[in-house]
Amino acid sequence: MIEGTETPAPASTASKTWDVAIVGAGYVGVPLACTFATAGRSVLLVDVVQKVVDALNRGESHIEDVPSDQLAGLVADGRLEATSDYGALRGADAILIALPTPLSKQREPDLSILLAATREIAKRLREGQLVVLESTTYPGTTREQLLPILESTGLKAGKDFSLAFSPERVDPGSPWDVKEVPKVVGGVTEECSRRAAELYGSAIGTVHTVSSPEAAELTKLLENIFRSVNIALVNELAQLCDRMGIDVWEVVDAAATKPFGFMSFKPGPGLGGHCIPVDPFYLTWKAREFGFTTEFIELAGKVNEAMPYYCRSLISQALNHKKQKSMSGSRILVLGVAYKPDIGDVRESPALKLIELLRNAGANVAYHDPHVPSVPKLGLESVPLDPAQYDCVTIVTDHSSIDYGALVDQADLVVDLRNATGDKGRDSDKVWKL
Repeated sequence: MIEGTETPAPASTASKTWDVAIVGAGYVGVPLACTFATAGRSVLLVDVVQKVVDALNRGESHIEDVPSDQLAGLVADGRLEATSDYGALRGADAILIALPTPLSKQREPDLSILLAATREIAKRLREGQLVVLESTTYPGTTREQLLPILESTGLKAGKDFSLAFSPERVDPGSPWDVKEVPKVVGGVTEECSRRAAELYGSAIGTVHTVSSPEAAELTKLLENIFRSVNIALVNELAQLCDRMGIDVWEVVDAAATKPFGFMSFKPGPGLGGHCIPVDPFYLTWKAREFGFTTEFIELAGKVNEAMPYYCRSLISQALNHKKQKSMSGSRILVLGVAYKPDIGDVRESPALKLIELLRNAGANVAYHDPHVPSVPKLGLESVPLDPAQYDCVTIVTDHSSIDYGALVDQADLVVDLRNATGDKGRDSDKVWKL
């Protein structure tokens, strides 16, 4: 063979260079990777679950908000790749961390996944790299936890590498695209902030720089605590309205006609998802370090956590008054178990707690959810929607694909926790509303 005519083998992932590497190929990492890749950046996704990595490299998305055809095009063009090898991070100019930061059983921050990944990153850290934490956490995490691990290499932040925090703002199932949502950035030095803002600015429309990672960390918590507190307010109001014989949904809708000074929040069976039920606990935990009790935030948490219990009582009342039946032995269909409409995510869903409470009271519980085929934790699979087969149908998640008017016609009794049945439910003696 003539020298120089042999086709070279493709470079391995570990030997390539990347504009951006994202550690964590979940509901934050994958949309963010696609956003950067679509903007022309070369992107590497790093995840420890090999089957997830293999699927991504086939162009198959496990994230509802990222269509597989979009992902497949980016993979085919060579702009996006996935690996389980942390060694590939050496070739990345920027490393973004998008990993879970759950709570322990004691409702305290569990940073074990994040810190383990940071130690792996530190082993590969080199001069000139930018590291950004996106995972939601308490103020001080970036500086107090990540910085010492990364500087244990002998490299110094702001001089040899850059470190910043930029909270993820993903809203699963929402029409908001990642590139359209302003990005908040705070670095441990001004240079760190500048580099992080420059990176995000290459793919996202608006970047808002704050003075420190602590300010950026608290920004994310404020956003979700704001929702938690206001939802708690209307949840408490819903319980008062029940005693007063007033329709809380009518009141909220009427208040929402005011064009200023009011933001509409709706009551419901509790909070779901990774953010709103969890984030307030990061701040209440950190506040104790400063001898401060976040009473308002904690009260909101108590109100929201109690809602599944209140809703169980509402179902019991509906069965007693409308069917002359006790909860024990009643056939109850829970309609919707995802934590919000039109997605398949059940993390922290109040439906799971409500099902547990109904079962404990002796009810025979089934569920129907077009987006969630099974809930292994409860040993349940979604059943066909046949309202007439149940003593009570309880609407927990108001998926848009359900015909709620037909549901009211077919069911013997409906407990509507989301006002999904609207005016028809208000006018029907078969419908009990929160």
